[in-house]
Amino acid sequence: MPARHKHAARRNTRPVRLALVAFEVTLTAAPATAYASAPTHAAVRQEVSATRQAAAATGLDNPAKKEIAMELVSSAENSTLNWKAQYKYIEDIGDGRGYTAGIIGFCSGTGDMLDLVELYTRRKPGNVLAKYLPALREVNGTDSHDGLDPNFAEDWATAASDPAFKQAQNDERDRVYFDPAVDRGKADGIGTLGQFEYYDAIVTHGDGSDSTSFGSIRRRALARAKPPSQGGDEVTYLNAFLDARVWALRQEGAHSDTSRVDTAQRVFLKKGNLNLDPPPEWKVYGDSYHIG
Repeated sequence: MPARHKHAARRNTRPVRLALVAFEVTLTAAPATAYASAPTHAAVRQEVSATRQAAAATGLDNPAKKEIAMELVSSAENSTLNWKAQYKYIEDIGDGRGYTAGIIGFCSGTGDMLDLVELYTRRKPGNVLAKYLPALREVNGTDSHDGLDPNFAEDWATAASDPAFKQAQNDERDRVYFDPAVDRGKADGIGTLGQFEYYDAIVTHGDGSDSTSFGSIRRRALARAKPPSQGGDEVTYLNAFLDARVWALRQEGAHSDTSRVDTAQRVFLKKGNLNLDPPPEWKVYGDSYHIG
């Protein structure tokens, strides 16, 4: 059975001293009468943190580029650009992974759905999905619905109205899929488009040890071309990666349509849009998409 495997990675954010100095100067210069309405220490720390993250985001982790990435993946996974409407999505698509759900296709049979519900329950004990944890542990690695039916899908949709569950989905998406893809892409010296290629591959194939996993796809590409970090040409390497990705897609019946590569990522690459600049135009499964 095809499986996706969890990979954890820490976010690579770097301090920005200038931003911190700017906040210190602002607070020092403020008159004493203004302190009553001044932002709290916690609020200042959050703003400094956001400034640091934005400054460190030079690729797909740039907020604007990340939004494009979310819409691109949603077009392939849900046939819509409105990825934020997918928190409540859940169905068994018959790919051997049990239930597929949420903004990134968390699966009951591959462990990432279990990790998500465990995180949600740590943050909000007694939530509507907490009672399914024993069943999720039992069905992990299978396509079984034992202990989940008949109400799991309905309860998932209920949980999706909870901001805490939405945030848990965001955080697990980043920890398991997005951050590892960006970090590895930057380590290989590839830009925003290449980092997206990595991200989409990890979302679809997981990061396990099987022949169609992201790691195996990357190794196939490396056997044919060097990435920029090893002195190679970026376009040549990314074409090799997409060739390996198409091969992997064709090994799985549920992903045998390769249009998410052929009429989307390959189109951006042929146009030289290595920075994934707007307005991208692409097709998936014959449907046309455009981001203005």
